[in-house]
Amino acid sequence: MKKHPPILTVRNLCKYFPIHGKGFFSQVVRLVRAVDNVSLELASGETFGLVGESGCGKTTMARTILRALEPTKGEILFRANGRIVNLVSLKEKRLKSLRPKMQMIFQDPFSSLNPRMTVGNIIAEPLVIHKMAKRSELKDCVAEMLTRVGLEPDHAVRYPHAFSGGQRQRIGIARALIMHPSFVICDEPVSALDVSVQAQIINLLQDLQKDFELTYIFVAHDLSVVKHICDRVAVMYAGKIVELAETKSLFGNPKHPYTRALMSAIPCPDPDKKMSFELRGEVPDPANLPSGCSFHPRCPECFGPCLKELPALRKLEDNRYVACHLY
Repeated sequence: MKKHPPILTVRNLCKYFPIHGKGFFSQVVRLVRAVDNVSLELASGETFGLVGESGCGKTTMARTILRALEPTKGEILFRANGRIVNLVSLKEKRLKSLRPKMQMIFQDPFSSLNPRMTVGNIIAEPLVIHKMAKRSELKDCVAEMLTRVGLEPDHAVRYPHAFSGGQRQRIGIARALIMHPSFVICDEPVSALDVSVQAQIINLLQDLQKDFELTYIFVAHDLSVVKHICDRVAVMYAGKIVELAETKSLFGNPKHPYTRALMSAIPCPDPDKKMSFELRGEVPDPANLPSGCSFHPRCPECFGPCLKELPALRKLEDNRYVACHLY
């Protein structure tokens, strides 16, 4: 993969949710550490995968990066118009001016579209809010974007209920790209769709990435989709990144026991082939994490240090980082 300058750098990002005790003047008794001290760097033009079980913190992290959720602490350095800005320190007015450059495609195409608005108004709404087009230009902008995502211009006068799940997701993609952003977070954009439609949407996202020179963070739990579309992948567990590597390297030789368990769970057409690394138990409560490595209660390779010491994310080889005491 050709090396490009970073468009996004995340440093020590944390998102904690407080749990209050009982009573009117209740104090914070615990913290839910949904995202805990995560760092990563995203090259311009790449597709960066974020995977893990439900509850691992990947969607919370994605929304915190866009400041749809306010970060507890850390830095989010975003390159826009040739300048690098820290999104964490920006006031709302300045942040709004950068919104056109960073957008999100949501998971559920049925709940993410307003059923009382026409498709044309849904797609044009970002342009109206940010005053990026005149009223007379909106119709043409919407028609062009509908065509780019594989729909017809006359679909603009219809309502979301008239479309299938795949078509609704195309509408959601058109809404996200209407302002021509440089950075898009795809929050499990195909998980609610049929398998046959998933392939169409994935191919569409790849084509649009080339046409608009987009950078993606692709949040998913379907590893086969991630393997197909992503350049690099970060594996999350209990709010932390436990392994980060290029896609080919990660799938060819996973290092962390949790990553190996996820790979082993990928469906295989051979009925006689058994899971080589079966994962038992559940993701721990982020408000009450076990001591040491959060994965150690489920890890078959657990040994002494895992019970006491939290492993740091260390560079194992070129473009490969692992947080595990085995290394």
